[in-house]
Amino acid sequence: MFKKKLFFGITAMLLSSLLIWAQPNMQPKKITEKFFKDYEDLELITPAFKKKKGYTNYEELISFLESYQEKYSDIFFISYLGNSQKGYNIPMVTIKKADNLNAIKVWLQGGLHGNESASTEGVLYLVAQILDKRQDLLENLEIKVVPMANIDGYLKLNRYAANGLDLNRDQTKLIAPESILLKNAFSQFSPQVAVDFHEYTPFRRDFASFGRVGISSFYDVMFLYTGNLNVPQNLRNYTKDVFVKNAGLTLDNYNFSHHPYVSTTKINGEIHFNKGSINSRSSATSFALTNTISTLVEVRGVRIGRSSFKRRTFVTYLVGLSYLETANAKPQEIRRQITQANETEKQIFVTSDRTVYSDSLQVIDLDQNELVKIGVTFRDALKATPQLIRKKPFAYIIKEGKQIIEKLKVLGIEVSSLAASEIIDVEAYLIRDYYRVPKKYEKASLQRVSVNLVNKKITFEKGTSIIYTSQKNANLLYEVLEPEAPNSFVSWGILKTGLNEELPIYRIQNNLNLNHEK
Repeated sequence: MFKKKLFFGITAMLLSSLLIWAQPNMQPKKITEKFFKDYEDLELITPAFKKKKGYTNYEELISFLESYQEKYSDIFFISYLGNSQKGYNIPMVTIKKADNLNAIKVWLQGGLHGNESASTEGVLYLVAQILDKRQDLLENLEIKVVPMANIDGYLKLNRYAANGLDLNRDQTKLIAPESILLKNAFSQFSPQVAVDFHEYTPFRRDFASFGRVGISSFYDVMFLYTGNLNVPQNLRNYTKDVFVKNAGLTLDNYNFSHHPYVSTTKINGEIHFNKGSINSRSSATSFALTNTISTLVEVRGVRIGRSSFKRRTFVTYLVGLSYLETANAKPQEIRRQITQANETEKQIFVTSDRTVYSDSLQVIDLDQNELVKIGVTFRDALKATPQLIRKKPFAYIIKEGKQIIEKLKVLGIEVSSLAASEIIDVEAYLIRDYYRVPKKYEKASLQRVSVNLVNKKITFEKGTSIIYTSQKNANLLYEVLEPEAPNSFVSWGILKTGLNEELPIYRIQNNLNLNHEK
């Protein structure tokens, strides 16, 4: 028994630490047969199911989309965002009726991680079903779909983009070319609903520490939605209580299991389970900070090859369909929720902490091949508590930093400029504590700072950039400009600084009638 446990433990650690080029099947057949039997009623219409091995490749993707464009040219349109790092032009499709000028806009995205193949396949299946059978959904919806967001990684079954970046850790620093293309398209579309489809790893390294020989995650789907306090509470609640709930009820009808997203982390050597999202570096929170109803959908699938692939594809489709059905049924309610979110006046939550508590989690015991409940410590982002709070400024003014301004525009932030030189009362950020993390993370040199706010009068020259906070995406603005925020331009090292330095970003607290131009 000791040897068996040692084998599982070593295997799990190797899998989690190595960059996997292909997807070996790590799921024992007995688990597949008992808990995750394939869904045999799936229509085999997408490219991966027309061959015995492998997944949809780029040529098959384009051919599939073009065949539907030819068939439904009045409502289905292909455009291209630009090239991946390896030169593949990233397709985006639009599905809409030409005369529907007041549609709810829905953004669907798959394949951001290249080793999560069912995310792309499920999105393609959803596209086909909308066009062939569910055009009624277009009564109130305009849908944009990016089915293979990380083409370079996808074609190698590799999680990362060609430059080694995780594109779902790049939503605010915007280093990868694909991140900029995707975020530009998202910002220009300005959707009210957004879903990012992923798959998750059911056999994590930390799972080897539970039971006699380890555990596996049980859930077909885990829903990752935000607890970030800068997202208005009404929008957070509406996402959970309406969209996620409806998708869960749909999954229940097919006896598919689901749960809020959890992943493991180590705190002082103890394994804890993170629940939900706070970080704006990833899509669930980044999208939500634009006052969008946003969810990242995690389907059980990484490192199990093509086991249960029809099931995974169908589950992805079911969740996507449920979100579309909910959006189509509730257009006025969605608009009211977003209007309320846009009008919410609040303080800025610069930093927050997850709430920590003990509870149980249902898992598969690998030794018994049975469902069991284990006691775990949760670190819950959905019950976040504020730590550092600041008053919302009337505007930010940026003295220098062309790179920062360009990133703000990609994030959908409106930037104006002073039409003449002005002397303005501002709050300046003075760095009182500084630490540079020695090891790079996601190709970034991280900085950790604390600041003093100092009142000053400063002359700002004509053309200086000014960003008013009375705009739709202002919640995202706070995440990148407040220096202590964990995903700010300062924290990512995009704006380099040092001890006792003054940042070139200033806060204007009083409402001023500034002479500006766009």
